[in-house]
Amino acid sequence: MPKKDYAEIFEEVKALLQQFDKVPENIGEETELVNDLGLDSLLVMELVQEVEDAYDISFPLNDLSGIRTVRDFVLRIQQELEA
Repeated sequence: MPKKDYAEIFEEVKALLQQFDKVPENIGEETELVNDLGLDSLLVMELVQEVEDAYDISFPLNDLSGIRTVRDFVLRIQQELEA
């Protein structure tokens, strides 16, 4: 699998987030998944599942607590891909 850069992952995560109802189109790096996008824990788990499938990675659930913003999430995905 070719190495993906931050910008690529960011665009892909934005596209995944657009699938959820009520998610605004103008998602930025500082957009908070819960506070700004209104994702509840069930939707966050759906998002994680989508990402795990898309990138063929798996997130340890205890790592998710440190993810607040879209940037946090993208960096975490990048970290998993490079591991």
